[in-house]
Amino acid sequence: MSDPLTHFNDQNRAKMVDVTAKQVTARTATATGTIRMQPATLDRIHAGTMKKGDVLAVAQVAGIMAAKQTSNLIPMCHLIPLTGIDIHFTDNNQDTITATATVKTKHVTGVEIETLLAVQTTLLTIYDMCKAIDRGMVIDNVHLVEKDGGKSGHFQFGEAPESQA
Repeated sequence: MSDPLTHFNDQNRAKMVDVTAKQVTARTATATGTIRMQPATLDRIHAGTMKKGDVLAVAQVAGIMAAKQTSNLIPMCHLIPLTGIDIHFTDNNQDTITATATVKTKHVTGVEIETLLAVQTTLLTIYDMCKAIDRGMVIDNVHLVEKDGGKSGHFQFGEAPESQA
């Protein structure tokens, strides 16, 4: 095999990849995902009448906290000093909220997992805050939108692999 597995040691046991020799570079990753709900649920979020409080404010803080805890939850992720985390919401004024997170660092490894975890946790928090009135919500289409920095360079969702550096 020309591409050796990087997360196994010489005994074929899991290991965290050694990134000691990698270059420190600015790295950014953006991910997005949606949560679909009943129209009445979105109306109550807009009106600020959910019993647990401001749904989007709590979800935003939860997503930020999650990104900072990634290495505690995902076994092979490195502990990375994050330099910025931003979460935005849009909705279709009907039944869907989209959360988009951007995470930044200046370090030797990227922040793709941190931004994906931020989005997932943000959406799960929306579910938690609204489940008393709508247990049928669906979290969907969570994916990396873009990443930049590091040896692998730039990635843009939907671009053909050969056009990515």
